[in-house]
Amino acid sequence: MSNDETPSGGGNARAREIASRCWKVGTEAMSKENWDYAVQMFGQCCTVVPDNLVYRQTLRNCEFRKYKNNKSGASMAGMRLMGIRSKVKKARNAKNWKELLEAAEEGLAVNPWDAQLNADLGEGARSLGYDEIAVFGYRLAVDAEGKNKEYLEGLANALQTKGDFDGARKCWETMYKLDPLDGRARSMMTAMDSEKIIDRSGLDTAKSGKEVAQGYEKSVRGNVNTGADNVSPGDSPEIDLKQAIRKDPSNPANYQKLGDLLRREDRLPEAMAMFLKAHEISGDTVVREQAEDVQLSMIRKNRDLAREVSKKNPDDAQAKEQADALEVELRKQEIETYSRWSERRPSDLKLKYELAERYMRDGKFPLATKLLQQASSDPRLEGPVAFNLAKCFLQQKQNSLALRQFEKAVVKFNANESPKQFVDCHYFLGRLYQEAKDLEKAEAHFAEVIQVDYEFRDARQRLEKIQEERGGANTMGDLSDM
Repeated sequence: MSNDETPSGGGNARAREIASRCWKVGTEAMSKENWDYAVQMFGQCCTVVPDNLVYRQTLRNCEFRKYKNNKSGASMAGMRLMGIRSKVKKARNAKNWKELLEAAEEGLAVNPWDAQLNADLGEGARSLGYDEIAVFGYRLAVDAEGKNKEYLEGLANALQTKGDFDGARKCWETMYKLDPLDGRARSMMTAMDSEKIIDRSGLDTAKSGKEVAQGYEKSVRGNVNTGADNVSPGDSPEIDLKQAIRKDPSNPANYQKLGDLLRREDRLPEAMAMFLKAHEISGDTVVREQAEDVQLSMIRKNRDLAREVSKKNPDDAQAKEQADALEVELRKQEIETYSRWSERRPSDLKLKYELAERYMRDGKFPLATKLLQQASSDPRLEGPVAFNLAKCFLQQKQNSLALRQFEKAVVKFNANESPKQFVDCHYFLGRLYQEAKDLEKAEAHFAEVIQVDYEFRDARQRLEKIQEERGGANTMGDLSDM
């Protein structure tokens, strides 16, 4: 780009005209290595056209040159930044993102390598919809402090917004390497792989959370051409709650209510952010569980979308692999999350049952057995608990115990309301009695199976063999092939 060529950007015509003049003067000052004046001019460009990435990049490069790349900025920068950091904090608390952006730039003029101020710039830009500036700010923050998980997450979110799922995944991968126990980072790595496949396939035509939010607010405000710029209280629950948060940002209840509203509208990332903010303020474990539940819903949604992509593209091995990976990741996250919840709520027998089901899918049958035995005292779960206990005992080669549980379970299901459990119970009872040489009972159970599903597994063949060889010996196969 030549010195006379002004970078394009947003803003009105007057702002662009001012920026154009400042750009020309700034580039001339830069060519003469007059860094103070160049910084002043390019800073003015950023003020009047704040969404222009080239202005920010050029400004930062001039600041680097001004301080001879010393990585620390002006002398006694720490003391000089104290007042500016107070401005940043005040702007953030007031959610005045324009002031936050300007305060961050004021501080970066003192130390352009300051990680927190670059992250503040990224936060303000992202909140204003300046996605390229957000990535720029967070990337400089990560360059300065590569092990700061807060900065890495900010960069990941900014890259995801721009559709750079590979870049976002790398950030989450770095966070996971820093903390291998960070289940959320692991799940987000998989989620970014899924988002990439979905984006490539064109399946997910839904707008981003930010676009949905903007569209929603526009719809409740009315068409701007009609002059309906304001919303009366009660017209929009979302806007009412946002106004309540602005008036009292320390009240966690409003964040929680907004999270509930956003979740009902399937705006899950936004809902999760509200619940996390409510938990940050209140420390309430119930709110934390709401955030964790939304996170699981996000993974389930990605899993379902990945399945649909795989179904539409049966020859795409990568799509199938990604769908399978998301299934595994969901199960791991559910086990981790339900385990924490169960520790906090030991009397919640339904939760123990749900956790046991996940352990079964993960092949951890002894753990599932213990939980199912605890959940068996809930009369509402008697049938499902007995059914799953029987399957666990089969997998552990404890056939006599399995038979007892199937006998308990079979009377709890009927062919109309629970055909799968009904058929499974009778089938395995048939095999267990066949192994025990009680062919009369085995025949009766296999007969129940084929009355509902004539082609179910090998039930018909077994029944025919028993009828032909009534009273003869029969060798059973492995009963664990459920």
